[in-house]
Amino acid sequence: MKDKVVVITGASSGIGRATALALAKLGARLGLAARNYPALMEVTDEAKRLGAQAVAVPTDVTQKDQVADLVSEVLATFGRIDALVNCAGVGVIRPIEQLTEEDIDRTYAVNTKGVMLVSQAVGMAMLKTGGGRIVTPVGTMGRYVMRGSAAYSASKWGAVGALKAMATEWQRNGISISLLYLGGVNSPFWDAIEMKVQRDKMLSVDDAAQAIVLALQAPANGVLNEMVLQPESHQFI
Repeated sequence: MKDKVVVITGASSGIGRATALALAKLGARLGLAARNYPALMEVTDEAKRLGAQAVAVPTDVTQKDQVADLVSEVLATFGRIDALVNCAGVGVIRPIEQLTEEDIDRTYAVNTKGVMLVSQAVGMAMLKTGGGRIVTPVGTMGRYVMRGSAAYSASKWGAVGALKAMATEWQRNGISISLLYLGGVNSPFWDAIEMKVQRDKMLSVDDAAQAIVLALQAPANGVLNEMVLQPESHQFI
């Protein structure tokens, strides 16, 4: 990953932050995006202390103009984009009768539309430089469902469908797409979830980051299409 240019959305916390720091240690050059600018700058400064080149670009992935600015800023700084990691996301776990229209709109806007907008914009930049990799940790609820996951699963399944369609269009242009179905990850995602969970038995954000790095380091002539990574207590679930 040394000197590879990687854009990471949702980089201010959780899996995005852990991935940024893991890649910084490997010598990647980072374009870091998130809405929380103070937290984003903290991660950017930490990546630089680890020896990486990094630029912070405050970005709301649901806004096409801000996504365009993100791509333009990274290209102006580093000249190309080799990889994208889609970590921006929101979660709503709530019984169907309690779901609001706002819940549905918000999860779709970030988890589906946001992933599509960023992947589209970065992919178009990659087409001009010979390709790259797009890695998206969609979570196991992009593959399975659970009680209360109607809005969240729908948004994630939408992202999966969009990304698989992009893969069929771009596979002959050097762009590879990886989908990571990560089981419960002990991240800030759960801070606002009103559901009893055992966070101490979940995967760590560093575990998730290692899976992302593995996908990014796949052989040049290969692609890690899909991976399911569960906590030990949830094997084959």
